[in-house]
Order: sequence, then C-alpha cells, then structure tokens
Amino acid sequence: MLNPSRIFDILEYAKHNHPQENVLNTKYEGKWRNISTDEYVKKVDLISSALINIGVIPGDKIAIISSNNRSEWSIIDMGLSQIGAINVPLYPTISSNDYKYILNHSECKYCFVSDVEVFEKINVIKNQVKSLKNIYSFDSLKNCDSWKTLIDIGDKNLNYKSIQKRKIDIKADDLATIIYTSGTTGVPKGVMLSHNNIVSNVISASSKFPFKEIGIKTALSFLPVCHVFERVQLYGYLYHGISVYFAESLETIGENLKEINPQIMTAVPRLLEKLYDKLYAKGEEFSGFKRILYYWAVNVALDYEPYGKNGFYYSIKHAIAKKLILSKWKEALGGNLHLIVSGSAPLQPRLARSFNAAGMTIVEGYGLTETSPAISINDLRKNNYKTGTVGKIIDNVEVKIADDGEILCKGPNIMMGYYKEKSLTKSVMSGDFFHTGDIGLIDSDGFLKITDRKKEMFKTSGGKYIAPAVIEGQMKQSLFIEQIMVVGESEKMAAAIIQPNFDYIKSWSFEKNINISKKNLLENTELLNAIQDDINLHNEKFGQWEKIKKFELTSEPWTIENGLLTPTMKLKRKAIKSKYLDLIKKIYTSN
Repeated sequence: MLNPSRIFDILEYAKHNHPQENVLNTKYEGKWRNISTDEYVKKVDLISSALINIGVIPGDKIAIISSNNRSEWSIIDMGLSQIGAINVPLYPTISSNDYKYILNHSECKYCFVSDVEVFEKINVIKNQVKSLKNIYSFDSLKNCDSWKTLIDIGDKNLNYKSIQKRKIDIKADDLATIIYTSGTTGVPKGVMLSHNNIVSNVISASSKFPFKEIGIKTALSFLPVCHVFERVQLYGYLYHGISVYFAESLETIGENLKEINPQIMTAVPRLLEKLYDKLYAKGEEFSGFKRILYYWAVNVALDYEPYGKNGFYYSIKHAIAKKLILSKWKEALGGNLHLIVSGSAPLQPRLARSFNAAGMTIVEGYGLTETSPAISINDLRKNNYKTGTVGKIIDNVEVKIADDGEILCKGPNIMMGYYKEKSLTKSVMSGDFFHTGDIGLIDSDGFLKITDRKKEMFKTSGGKYIAPAVIEGQMKQSLFIEQIMVVGESEKMAAAIIQPNFDYIKSWSFEKNINISKKNLLENTELLNAIQDDINLHNEKFGQWEKIKKFELTSEPWTIENGLLTPTMKLKRKAIKSKYLDLIKKIYTSN
C-alpha cells in the first residue's frame, strides 16, 4: 500500500505492512487488555456502521472526552475519520461552562465520555446544547448509553459498502478534526485540521525518530490524546508498527513504566522537571562519600553533550558516573527507556543533558496545534541533534524569521483556519506563511532555537524588553521553585510571583531543623533568604534590566483544576495575574 493521505489510511497501512497482536493496550480492573490490528479494524468498522445507522453524515461534529488515554478513544477516532465525521476532542479537566461553549460553537451532535466524572459535567449542560442528540460512555454508567450499544448496532447492521463509499468520497484536504486550543489568553479557538495536515506531519515528523536503529517496539502513552502532540505521536506509532500501552493515570506512570518497559514515551517539560527534581533530591538520602559521589555524577551529567564533544577526559568521567549512579535513573523508569519525546513548552537544557547522560535521549521538538503540530525536531542521527535547540525543520516544511524575530511557517501542516473565525484566521497568515507568535532564530547549522513568546514579551517603564519564559526557565532550576511567573510590564523593574516547591521545602526545613508550615511559609526569613540566594545566582545569567529584583510567594499550588495552568501545564498568565493582583501591587508599592 502507498503512503497514507487520510487518517484512516494509517490503520489500513498498518494492517497490510505490520499487523500486531497487541497494537493497543489498556488496563481494566488491574489487567492489561490488548487489541490486535485485525480487532482494531473490525471494531472501527462496527462503530462506523453504527454511526451511519443512527444518522451521522459527513461533516457532523462528534466530541470525545476521556479522563485517560484508552483504546476506545482510538477506535472512535478512526471510526469517525473513515465516514467523514469530524472529531472534536476535548480535555477532561475543563469546566461545564467551557464544555457548553465548545459544544455549542462546534454544533456537536454526539458526545463520547470516558467515565462518570466527565458524564456529570456534560449532563449538567446537555439541555443547553441544542445540537446534542445523545451521550455515550466507555464505562458502564447509570442513565447513560454505553458505547457498546453502538458496537451491537454496528454488528447487526454491518454495511461495508456504505463505509467504502464514504471512504472513497473523503479527500485528503477535507476537514478531519477541530481542536480547541487551551485558551491561555481568552476564549478557546477551534483549530481546523485536514486529513493531509495531520498525515503529512505524521510521516515527516516520525521519520526523525530512530525507531528501527534502536529497535523500538513498545511505547507508553499518557499525555492527553486530545492534544494534537500525543495524537499525532499515536498515529506515528501505528504507522511504524509500535505497540502502544496507555498509562492508567499520571500517578501510575512509574508503576506502568516498570510493568511495560517501553523504549519510548512522550512528556512535557513540567513533568520532566518534577522527575529530575525527585532524582536530584534522592542524593539527600545519602551521607558522606556516597552523597558526594551522587552529586558529582549529577554535575557530570549536567555537562553532557552528544557525539563526544566534551572530549576524552570527560568521556571517562561520564562512563564512571553512568555506571555508578546515572544508570539507576534509567532503572527507575523501567530500565528500557531510550527516547523521551518532549514538546508543548520550552525544555531546559539541563534536563536534556542529564537525561541524555543517563541513556534516555530527550528528543525536543517544536510546533503548535495550528501546525499539526511539528515544525522541527531534534534527531540524534547524523549530527542532527543540538542541546538548547528544537532541532532542524522537518521535511516539506519551510520556516523563515520575520524582521521582528517571529517564526513564520509554511507547509502542508498549516491549519485550514479557525472554525467560524475568518478574520482571526486572516490575522495570523501572511500569504501561505503562518505567524507562530514565537520569537526565535535559525543558527548557522540549521537548528531552530525558540527565545520567547511574542505575545508574552513586555516592556518595563524604562523601555527595556523582557522575555519572561527565558527567565522563568532559568529560575525553575532552583529546587525551591515549583512555578514562577515574571511580571513587570510598564513597571520600573522585573519581579516574580512564585509558587514554592512545598515537597522540597519540607525536606529542606527538616534538615535545617526549621519549623515551616504552609501558614508561616510566606514570612519565614530563612526560607525567603534561601530563595533569594538562588534567584541571585540565576540572575547572573541576565542583563541588569532582566534581573528579578523582588518576589512574592503564593501559599497554594497552581494547578489545572484551579485554572492557573493549561491542560499541558503551561502558565495561564492572565488568570495568575488576576488572582495575585494584590501581591503584584505589593511588590511595586513597597519600599
């Protein structure tokens, strides 16, 4: 079979080129349940038949909302794609009001939910969505039809001719999905992606991974599949014959890694930061020479560069550090993990260096929902990897840097536009080039480097530009800092609102014999001085106008649930600024 051009072609390609007994794997009631490629195809056809039978026509919008990644999501997704219906994937963590807005805006006719928690949020607003005809659940729930009823309908009314006719009529440039952005700055926008947008990206992006060279056969999936990053990665696994195991939850990742021993997984930088902090803090469990050895190995890892660039003497140190300490990091993550694909937000170079030194290469890429998503990816082969960059531009995609430093992108991966927003679509396009909103540069070796978000940059009252993401990334290397947001627009200096790392502070205060609770956290002089010392250390990396002069601590975590982080764990700057406006005022009114 020729290369796929439509999403459902990928499944057909997999069936003909590398059928598997365990293509999809989900854990139910403590036991893994695998689905073969043949079973996958059969269930997709049953769902397609059922949807045709209940009146779904090409162009109908169908929502899928799941609290965790699971085989059912992929089956419904493929079933929709091959009959011309439009998949509208939604995050399970958004509010009922957000669901009401998106379901109405997209005019969804049906909605699939994973469990009772999601069902209850949809059930509250279902009568306020005129287009919504029914809700189906993956789990067996009271007062909600099971998705299995559709499997039964499809089984009784299986019509391959109808499915085949629909498939033939679908063109590569037809709309396949509408993905609503997480809304860091306002109302979510519906990004329209065609079959070709996604499939071209699957083929170009996945070619950057050394699947065959490393012998990758198993992947762990846990990032939300409603996000285009994880979704395209899943299609890539299917295209290359890699078995996918869906983690039960974020909390069980460690356990699932040891059960499955995957060679590859995806991650966002915030998760890697938390993992690194835990591995770093493990050194505190030792004393004397063992502690000295542990942190010596960590420091060796922090200097790591691929291709032997550090020289012969460093390679000896690295071999010793890896043998004695760093190999234990890999064992803690299953022992077989070779590649970690990182995206969605900038990755701190220290994370890339330390994990790479431990034998787990972090492959950082760059892109947006509007670019389906990949624009560039680091590739360890043929010197196509450079720490601190997001790699080289993928095949068939063109990038140029505008006069103001903004990254512009052109290619088959560029979205069809924003749903029902022609003027907004026009505002982000210059001819065929899409304005990413990111500032960056392409170095002399062809590697793309992101320096900041254009919309997040601001000026101080002195007229100096501040790039907050760069400063935040540097400051988060402090173990005291869980999250940080740089502020100071139109003010005389840069400052920061900090959510402390409560777990680390707890162990730090115990070692220092200091009594710190969340109640007295904000006033503890020793803690504030310790944080200030770390900030001063990292301030040395920046110009005088960029240095953090003052900071305030928050007493509660910033989470997805309380609306301060997006589902991919990025800062919701507008929400944070609004919530902590009094702290910001305190910074700039105090002496």
